Amino acid sequence: MTETWQTIARLAERLEDHSTLPREQRILLQLLKIQEEAGEVAEAVIGAMGQNPRKGHSHTWEDVEAEVCDVIVTGMVALTRMNPEAATVFARHMEGIARDLNKAGEDVSVESAEKAEGATER
Repeated sequence: MTETWQTIARLAERLEDHSTLPREQRILLQLLKIQEEAGEVAEAVIGAMGQNPRKGHSHTWEDVEAEVCDVIVTGMVALTRMNPEAATVFARHMEGIARDLNKAGEDVSVESAEKAEGATER
């Protein structure tokens, strides 16, 4: 298990320890939390683009990035609360995505990503 997944497991355990609700309700609320976090992404984008006349430029693009990270973490916590083998479930899902991309002629290896990244920096 990677350090990231260890941190996610600790966070999920902490949330589990502080809830007295039945498991099904805890999971449901965690899934709803993903939507809440996605709404914060939308709010940050609107703020970064200055599209709220009342607030103006209330956020930066770094704020948007942080909110996107919160969505990802919240999703990882939800998966962990649903299935203690979340890291394995996620890895298997990513393997399927990579396989589908490979079938479509995309090279998704780490080496090709690093080469592409280096090419765009030039």
